Amino acid sequence: MTQIVEARKFYARLMAAHAGSADPRLEEIFAAVPREAFLGPGPWTVIAGNGVVKTPSADPVHIYQNVLVTLDADKGINNGEPFLHAMWIGKIAPRPDEAVTHIGAGTGYYTAVLARLVSPGPVTAFELEADLAARALQNLEAYGNVTVTHGDAVANDLPPSDIIYVNAGVVAPPAKWLKALKPGGRMVFPWRPAERVGMAVMVTRTERGFACSPFMRSWFIPCVGASVAGPAAKLPDREKAARSRSIWLTADKAPDRTATAVIGEVWFSSRSVDGAKRRP
Repeated sequence: MTQIVEARKFYARLMAAHAGSADPRLEEIFAAVPREAFLGPGPWTVIAGNGVVKTPSADPVHIYQNVLVTLDADKGINNGEPFLHAMWIGKIAPRPDEAVTHIGAGTGYYTAVLARLVSPGPVTAFELEADLAARALQNLEAYGNVTVTHGDAVANDLPPSDIIYVNAGVVAPPAKWLKALKPGGRMVFPWRPAERVGMAVMVTRTERGFACSPFMRSWFIPCVGASVAGPAAKLPDREKAARSRSIWLTADKAPDRTATAVIGEVWFSSRSVDGAKRRP
């Protein structure tokens, strides 16, 4: 028992350091939420580079490191890279009483972390896969501020949210996701507008519009219903995508010469919401 407690504490310290956040609660919460409780019985299959490795035993000490843990091998679904999620959570900076929508919650591990960070604020977790949603519902039963929905977050309306945390790759965020953000609300999502372009994007709803900032490379499995661009879409290469500084609804503002991408109901611009243009 002492070994797993120490392993979890050290893992939490690494996570907090990687998050780059001054919030002391991050280390406390990553130490308190048991990752193994969300992975099913061990031994576990972890992804290492392009290969897979099975842990030598069901001792949870093996999964307190920066490894992906398989949840559904056939569908390519895993628990997610801890360091990546630490960076995302640190960047989106959850605060107590905020409302969170988690899209692609899997079995609920990172949902639990978010729930602890915003408690008593409400967390709505969407998971499309029935088996994973059922497991998340069971795993999160003790978290009174979490509601798990087995459903399609693209087809269904989202609740008004201070934070939207997306764990499935989209060609562009649906307009209804942007509209669900409260003033000052933040969304982080994996942007996959083209085959060779994959990056994490932070969006903030300001008084003037939706500011956005691509901040790291990121690859997630596709989000059903939001991963294919229509024939009229203007898709960016990696350089243009990285220059994006704002997102606009086409219904509110027509794309102009600053457009880096035009996809369905939204378009991305190299100009910030305050009018400054991203320099080449």
